[in-house]
Amino acid sequence: MKIVIGEGSCGIAAGAGKVHSALESALGGTQGVDLGLTGCIGMCFLEPIVELRDGETLVRRLVRVSEKDADVIAAAAVSGDLSMLDRLCIQPEDEEFLDKQTRIALRHCGIIDPTGIDEYIACGGYEALKKALLNMTQDQVIEVIKTSGLSGRGGAGFPTWFKWNATRQSPGKKYLICNADEGDPGAFMDRALIESDPHNLIEGMLIAAYAIGSSEAFVYVRAEYPLAIVRLEEAISQAKSRGLLGENILGTDFSCDITIKAGAGAFVCGEETALIESLEGKRGMPRLKPPFPAQKGYKNMPTNINNVETFANVPWIILNGGEAFAAMGNQKSKGTKVFALTGKIKRGGLVEVPMGKTLRDVIFEIGGGMIGKSAFKAVQLGGPSGGCIPADLIDTVIDYSAISATGAIMGSGGMVVLDETTCMVGVARFFLEFTTNESCGKCVHCRIGTKRMKEILERIVKGEGKEGDIELLEELCLAIKDGSLCGLGQSAPNPVLTTIKYFRNEYEEHIRSKHCPAKQCRNLLRYVIDPEVCTGCTACARHCPTSCISGRLKQPHSIDSDKCIRCGMCVSRCKFGAISAE
Repeated sequence: MKIVIGEGSCGIAAGAGKVHSALESALGGTQGVDLGLTGCIGMCFLEPIVELRDGETLVRRLVRVSEKDADVIAAAAVSGDLSMLDRLCIQPEDEEFLDKQTRIALRHCGIIDPTGIDEYIACGGYEALKKALLNMTQDQVIEVIKTSGLSGRGGAGFPTWFKWNATRQSPGKKYLICNADEGDPGAFMDRALIESDPHNLIEGMLIAAYAIGSSEAFVYVRAEYPLAIVRLEEAISQAKSRGLLGENILGTDFSCDITIKAGAGAFVCGEETALIESLEGKRGMPRLKPPFPAQKGYKNMPTNINNVETFANVPWIILNGGEAFAAMGNQKSKGTKVFALTGKIKRGGLVEVPMGKTLRDVIFEIGGGMIGKSAFKAVQLGGPSGGCIPADLIDTVIDYSAISATGAIMGSGGMVVLDETTCMVGVARFFLEFTTNESCGKCVHCRIGTKRMKEILERIVKGEGKEGDIELLEELCLAIKDGSLCGLGQSAPNPVLTTIKYFRNEYEEHIRSKHCPAKQCRNLLRYVIDPEVCTGCTACARHCPTSCISGRLKQPHSIDSDKCIRCGMCVSRCKFGAISAE
């Protein structure tokens, strides 16, 4: 029997490290029971997760485990009486979260031990590299990727084979870069992939390096991902010790090294030319294109850049054939896509589905629908560069063209679910604040334009909006899209444009009626006490910081709106639900 603990960042944050230590103490070196770890299986809503395995067979999956459960888990594993664990076992409806997915990039995540190379090799790891190096030419590798229809999973959806081929055909020393600078709020796909399956990334990068003729590769990863960096460093060292990385890989004349570069957290460095500038030791700011990186990239040499998820698909495609990958998805977009499902959703975590599924499939079938009684309102897709897709477009197909037609973008895969308690003007303001702060400042349109948009949105949510603000926002959006140099500025207006397009009435209510329909904008709230419900207990009055609540004991109270600072203290103190915001 083996006990395996999910120790990705999400599991550790939920207490998996404490569970591991408690299980070590409870087992006390017991013979016949091994203790191991794995990465994130994607069910972040159930962490910490502990699995009992008999060989490769999953015997029990235990969820929301605490260190207090260690003794009973250890006793069950030793005695074989697994009925002791029934209260900790995952519920059948939660199993649907995995059962309804098709996992290619995530196929090993939460299954193997990411800290060792042996389990990766045991499940077919590095066989694709062997196949490519020993049995295929560079052209054949690129042709398989072309047949697969694999497009860049970092957001743009550009054909992977085309970038590889363009780099290979350009004269000069070739460089390969993995873009792991995952900066979208609500996105954590790349982090989980590196933490949970680092050798898969290495193998995908080596195949790509072979195809383009590169002997030097880099992984540009956020410094805020310390666990991912540690596990990738370990994996690189292990691959070198097995002759899978470095000089004359697998006894061939192909040599390649991988170097990790920890980025300083600038969102703009997710743009490939800004990333290259940073990698060269300069300030991360985008370059003019053309020339494209495939012609002049790192050190002005031909450079290919793909993101983590793109490389994670490559070994599977080489082993199973391009046709097998292309058979998943639809006519316009091939294969699968990984999403980080977060927000007001019952089952949040990592989701991988074939292209061609709908937003409804992901949010309601896999994610289980909304938390609480509030109805689904919108989904924010694509991070700060994306947009908000409303409830009446829930059956939108997940492919690049269909998502773009809504005004949003696929992006790297952040999917934030919003319910009717969400203020859409507030959502637009949040993302404009982010992009304003993250603008590198090179372009006037982006540097100044996003700031002006943010100021207008801040006025609106404060109740200071005026007629013409919506039209001014739309005018600024178009100017910024047209005048910005890189994708950050060109896509920064998307959250504003989509919320105006689909939720214009909310903007109008904020401006004309000084009212927030979602009751989220503090300056537009008015707290009232229902005299039919109020018991006159005085709890609200005693805790009001401005003494704006008055009334006699056991008599209905009232609130002086002119003195009220809308802190919400009265609502939190009222045990009878007599106070509400209007």
